Amino acid sequence: MSTAFETRTASLTLDKFGPSFGAEIIGLDVASATDAEVAAIRSALTEHKVLVLRGQSLDDSGHIEFGRRLGRLTAGHPVHDSGNVAREVYALDSQDNGFADVWHTDVTFMKRPPLGSILRPVVLPPHGGDTNWADSQLAYESLSLPIRQMIDQLTAVHDGNREFGYYLAQKRGGKGNVWDGEEVTALVPVEHPVVRVHPETGRKGIFVNPGFTSHIAGVSEAESRGILDFLYAHLTKPEHVVRHRWRLGDLVLWDNRSTAHYANRDYGTQHRVMHRITLEGDVPVGPQ
Repeated sequence: MSTAFETRTASLTLDKFGPSFGAEIIGLDVASATDAEVAAIRSALTEHKVLVLRGQSLDDSGHIEFGRRLGRLTAGHPVHDSGNVAREVYALDSQDNGFADVWHTDVTFMKRPPLGSILRPVVLPPHGGDTNWADSQLAYESLSLPIRQMIDQLTAVHDGNREFGYYLAQKRGGKGNVWDGEEVTALVPVEHPVVRVHPETGRKGIFVNPGFTSHIAGVSEAESRGILDFLYAHLTKPEHVVRHRWRLGDLVLWDNRSTAHYANRDYGTQHRVMHRITLEGDVPVGPQ
């Protein structure tokens, strides 16, 4: 059943994925959207966390233009060279190891991870390649109070070297892309709170992920592994997850501050190419 999402400036028609998060925006062409409609999309992103728009006719330039109407854009990626595309585009090509089949939140190994991501398919396999998102705020809120109180106090280390260190050193010669105004020449591990307070809503969410979190700071290795394994299992429980089946012409936005995601690698040797842009974010803040 479709519902209306209303702001002071515009109304969107939404088909919600489930009771808690995720929605498809019905009948809106982002290329011709008014400023009020773009503002409503930005507001809906914070509330619903994952937004799908079908039937969009966008190339990279249109993709980037829409992103700029939502906020400031980052480079496509801190270190990855996506080839002959605009600097804002991160191209994930399955024929060039462009997979995302591990739960992760985008670019948490930098001091200021992206606010959000905007993804569209360029080449799709006949079947498979769905993307799943987990609601980190819903997951946090469904933990028992003693566990929430414990993880509120913790900090985790996020390390991009595990995934991109060799690539930066060997493929890029130690010269990555410009991120936050500086060329990335090394991936220095960073610390973020295990529980992130959303800067717009104040809601708390689990902010660790198997893709980039290496360990919990200040505890033993065994304690760190136990805590992280528990949080990952809890975060990705089915009731915390929505799944999207891609079609050409789709455009999907997600709030990187309150979700993690996983792309199914179930299409064998078939070709899959996705283009992503990201919105500039801020330094994650934990509970005070």
